[in-house]
Amino acid sequence: MGATVLVGSQWGDEGKGKIVDLISKEFEIVVRYQGGANAGHTVEIGDKKYVLHLIPSGILRDNVVCVIGNGVVIDPTALLEEIELLKQNNISVDGRLFISHNAHLIMPYHKLLDSINESGNNKIGTTGRGIGPCYIDKYGRKGIRIVDLLNRTELEKKIRANLKEKNEILQKIHSHEGLDVDAIVKEYLEFDLTIDKYIKDAPAYLNRAMDEGKSVLLEGAQGTFLDIDHGTYPYVTSSSPTSGGACTGSGIPPTRIDSVIGIVKAYTTRVGNGPFPTELLDEDGEKLRKIGVEFGATTGRPRRCGWYDAFLVAYSKMINGITSVALTKLDVLSGFEKIKVCVGYELNGKKLKTFPTNVDQLNLVTPVYETLDGWNTDITNCENYDDLPAKTRDYLDFISRQSGIKIDIVSVGPKRKQTFYVE
Repeated sequence: MGATVLVGSQWGDEGKGKIVDLISKEFEIVVRYQGGANAGHTVEIGDKKYVLHLIPSGILRDNVVCVIGNGVVIDPTALLEEIELLKQNNISVDGRLFISHNAHLIMPYHKLLDSINESGNNKIGTTGRGIGPCYIDKYGRKGIRIVDLLNRTELEKKIRANLKEKNEILQKIHSHEGLDVDAIVKEYLEFDLTIDKYIKDAPAYLNRAMDEGKSVLLEGAQGTFLDIDHGTYPYVTSSSPTSGGACTGSGIPPTRIDSVIGIVKAYTTRVGNGPFPTELLDEDGEKLRKIGVEFGATTGRPRRCGWYDAFLVAYSKMINGITSVALTKLDVLSGFEKIKVCVGYELNGKKLKTFPTNVDQLNLVTPVYETLDGWNTDITNCENYDDLPAKTRDYLDFISRQSGIKIDIVSVGPKRKQTFYVE
């Protein structure tokens, strides 16, 4: 049986956590394949709200096994807090949560350097959680992995070598006293004792499970346009949220991927700095933020809001090979008399044929809009596609055609029951 990849198709915050929770009942294993605790997946079940940062939201389904893949960078504090949160809510993780032995660890110096970098003049808009510096060490071949915790001597040697360099930077450039290597070694060895039972050779486990016919769902964090290669560089994350990252971040080969589900919000949002062609800096933008409760699940930062960008989503479909789409937060648009949809960009008076990932160009484009009638009706109690008002269905049909996507799932509210399949 092949695997399914679920990707954010805009700048993240599309509602991946909710959709993973919805469709994970159809899968036996859910894998997180990249990113770190800088992403928050929010799921509401009954009166309870769960915000998960590292553990896949499939953990909220009793029969689902969850795996944190090698492409994820792990903050020990965040992971242990998340495990404890689940246990406090009577959600068992023992035997249901595994962590790749090849996943890299976020160290205290990563967080410190991240915060210092974001306080300077060249802000990217990161969360300051140490994600970028950890990936820098990973690709600089000096990262600390889960497997390194097994050998105290080698672990101490690697941490000392890293701290020698990091402390020189902290002390000489930033006038910081530096960090204590012995304290860090002690902290991470204690962490190893706590998580030892969760450690797994994830690629071997996943491929063997698929050989046995088990179904696998791969989930990314963030969104396509924060991808380090295909996003709005340099205002991107430090990993690959796109479907290609699912293979490198899990150890599942591309020949075992059967389908790609794109998660698309009914409008567009972005957190942090960088270009945003359809951003609304007016009452409509504020209205979207207020109704949609557009504040980061991890940081609480207000999200920038704008109209749906079909040109952007069409590019995302191409990059990810999206085969079907789950559309979220459709209910947020119910209060608008008129709704705009971006169907293309113009630059210097000429219509662009392809999406420009060069930020200088993207900052200068003029979005080309089509205006549709709003439905001005509460749709949060709709239980199927036919229940939706005619103008709502017109909107879905229009953005589907303009983006070249097939919408299979529609969400009209934050609860599990407020999501349905389009027959």
